Amino acid sequence: MPIKYKIDVLAELKNAGYSSYRLRQDKIFGERTIQKFRNKEIVSADNLATLCELLNCQPGDILEYEKE
Repeated sequence: MPIKYKIDVLAELKNAGYSSYRLRQDKIFGERTIQKFRNKEIVSADNLATLCELLNCQPGDILEYEKE
């Protein structure tokens, strides 16, 4: 897939105060979405928007296009 994460999403969320436990308990992200972050799979636009809100950033700060 030519679109990849520039950052380690779960590490950045943890630095912002969001552990995977908190993400599940507060129903911010479901288990499947957290697994996608772990496996570096791209998530839906809604989840990306939530991620940008939590990290106070733009999608371009998280994702990049890389030719295969």
